[in-house]
Amino acid sequence: MPKIGLFFGSFNPIHIGHLIMAEYFVENTDLKEIWFVVSPNNPLKKKESLLSEHQRLYMVNLAVEDDARFRSCDIEFHLPLPSYTCHTLVHLREKHPDKEFVLIMGEDNLQSIDKWKNYEFILENFEIYTYPRPGYDGGKWKTAPNVKFVPAPRIEISATMIRDSIANRRSVKYFLHPKVAQCIDEMGHYRR
Repeated sequence: MPKIGLFFGSFNPIHIGHLIMAEYFVENTDLKEIWFVVSPNNPLKKKESLLSEHQRLYMVNLAVEDDARFRSCDIEFHLPLPSYTCHTLVHLREKHPDKEFVLIMGEDNLQSIDKWKNYEFILENFEIYTYPRPGYDGGKWKTAPNVKFVPAPRIEISATMIRDSIANRRSVKYFLHPKVAQCIDEMGHYRR
């Protein structure tokens, strides 16, 4: 079965850090594709800071449409809110029994996975490929059997920094895929 990496996120907006990380995983692990799973409402994030899920999905589509290794995924748009990763994983497994799904996450998210709904189920039934994040080391999950630490490059680009820069009229040209940058500029996203 082909292994598919699931890169969950708000992607508010998707930026080159996300794309660099996805490329690293598809080129340096056994993952055949990366699916960018756009979360409509992360229970651990404030919703008012998010563009609509359809606007964020559109930007993800713009960023990945020319790369056959990547695809956007709106599965959580069709599930009850709030979105819980455990529910999404079960639904994906049922919908695609011919694929093996692997979670991709940073050490910061791994360190707080015990705050997730049914995290034990996730840790027992799915592999988690983890990339380094400054100030984190995997904590108590370092020896978990389904957690694999991948020495991916440290990318310190954040969507928050990008949104703040846009709001303050600073250029973010090289932080975004050109089509995403054009969309944000034309639509006036993140301006104050």
